[in-house]
Amino acid sequence: MSWAFGAIAARLNRLLLCLARHWLRIILCALALYISLPWLAPTLAKLGLNAPADFIYTLYSPFCHQFAFRSPFLFGEQAFYPREAARSGYAPFEAFASESEAFKDQYRYWTSVYGGRSPAPPANVEGLAEFSVVQQFAARHFIGDEAIGYKTSLCARDLAIYTMLFVGGMIYRHFRWRIKPLPFWLYLFVGLGPVGLDGFSQLLSYPPFEYWPVRETEPFFRIITGGVFGLMSAWLGFPYLERSMQDLIEALDSQLQGAG
Repeated sequence: MSWAFGAIAARLNRLLLCLARHWLRIILCALALYISLPWLAPTLAKLGLNAPADFIYTLYSPFCHQFAFRSPFLFGEQAFYPREAARSGYAPFEAFASESEAFKDQYRYWTSVYGGRSPAPPANVEGLAEFSVVQQFAARHFIGDEAIGYKTSLCARDLAIYTMLFVGGMIYRHFRWRIKPLPFWLYLFVGLGPVGLDGFSQLLSYPPFEYWPVRETEPFFRIITGGVFGLMSAWLGFPYLERSMQDLIEALDSQLQGAG
């Protein structure tokens, strides 16, 4: 019996050793898949393949708010539909949503489900510039239509974060023995600072806080802050992971050699 347990432990150690030696490749493959599927979802929706498209949107739902006014769109009139409060160069989300039957359907549904419990009374669809919880739910579950196009299953900032995390990983793969970890203080100020300041300043402008007028960031700034955060996270994290994996490889090699 002890021989059998020893054989199982040795196999597990060999498997773990293989994973430790190829950790970067595994992470990069996972990131490549993670940033590809959000673009596949609107493509499937455009082709009328609603079941697989809905599966992808649902799969990513726990990881992103998926608000239509903060997400890129494919196959529509604009690449982004930010809210009017963003004061961007794009026509505002409210103008398109108020004319979209698909959005109106979502709005009616969430009014029936959540409207009675909303901390702020829901405005009508034509008054989308006014905040309501129902509007937020409708914007989250609205994927688009033929006129507007179809949104990705991750918002613009999240896509920028994970795309640049992947890019940073690819850079590290080629220069892994030359790149030292980013100093943590620099990560806080350059990587985390801008994205945190932007995110919290938006959050605190909405109910129940309302410390200042509603603030929405234009898409370009969301992409830049997210991209810098992703790249800085790669620069900080991958060198430390490398050290940890090298320690693990040495420990596993020693165990396997000791076991004969």
